[in-house]
Amino acid sequence: MKAYLHVASGKTFSGELAAPLEEKVSGEIVFFTGMTGYQEVLTDPSYKNQIIVFTYPLIGNYGINEDDFESKRPHVEAVVVYEASGTGFHYGAKYSLAEYLQHWNIPLLTHVDTRALVKEIRTAGTMMAELSLSPIPAVADEEAAFPVRAVSTKTIETYGHGDPHLVLIDFGYKKSILQSLLARGCRVTVVPHDTAPEAIDALKPDGLVLSNGPGDPKQLSHQLPAIRQLIDRYPTLAICLGHQLVALAYGADTEKLRFGHRGANQPVWDAVKQKVMMTSQNHSYVVKEESLAGKPFDIRFINVNDGSVEGIVHRHKPILSVQYHPEAHPGPQDTGYIFDEFLQTVFKGENVYA
Repeated sequence: MKAYLHVASGKTFSGELAAPLEEKVSGEIVFFTGMTGYQEVLTDPSYKNQIIVFTYPLIGNYGINEDDFESKRPHVEAVVVYEASGTGFHYGAKYSLAEYLQHWNIPLLTHVDTRALVKEIRTAGTMMAELSLSPIPAVADEEAAFPVRAVSTKTIETYGHGDPHLVLIDFGYKKSILQSLLARGCRVTVVPHDTAPEAIDALKPDGLVLSNGPGDPKQLSHQLPAIRQLIDRYPTLAICLGHQLVALAYGADTEKLRFGHRGANQPVWDAVKQKVMMTSQNHSYVVKEESLAGKPFDIRFINVNDGSVEGIVHRHKPILSVQYHPEAHPGPQDTGYIFDEFLQTVFKGENVYA
């Protein structure tokens, strides 16, 4: 069945439906540049309320397995590809891409000129889009508000039995962050994004992890005083959205990139190691470099492509925040050492980054 993708810039792209569309869906349209990792992308909560365009021309060729999910369900609104493989050619495949999306009633649009579509996104910027059976566009003006509430856990759960004990504040965390901490012998308690500082204190954590998540970090402005209170008291590692919240909590500012960073091959300069690392990223917003002036942070990580801030370190307190995903999934694991550095601060109770 033919369907139409209308973008807010005024253009329309047509394709064929390989997974159902009852009438229409809308969301912010973004693109992902990785050749592999589509299963992790689909289930990354940071993609909540977004229509994802895969730039690689063949998606689904190794199917969907039962191990590489980043959460319990996919969070994307729709998927757009040039070609979707009908069969998963991998020993671990349990479903095809289309079968998996059909199960969750998520539309899959194929045979789209994704090169032209991505060029339009790069030119006009990330924008709202509508996938519809009608050739007549009617694109929503605004993205859905407060997606963090939709993806954050509603209960407190503890994993592992090791030491130290970390509290992971869930703004939409990826399973691989939790697994990276458990693999290093930690006990991890996952709490809802709006858990009060007093409730977190009662858990007696040795450190905090602020997770990734979807949407504009300023939608969480009402939580900034509580976040500041917590990170001033505990060794903290903040990832992606968590990184932006740390900066905002200290009075810095964030802004939206034209089309964001989404892919598994983003080069980042580490000023401490004096090396370029390849990183996995998924974000639209960044910390404005000039807003860090006068704040007690040093910029440690810089994006090689556009010079944007990729990570900051507090000069006196054991706080490290990174814009990229050190756990990867998908992508290279060049920066897994970030978890090890964080745990050093937890065990020593001091700032090892200074």
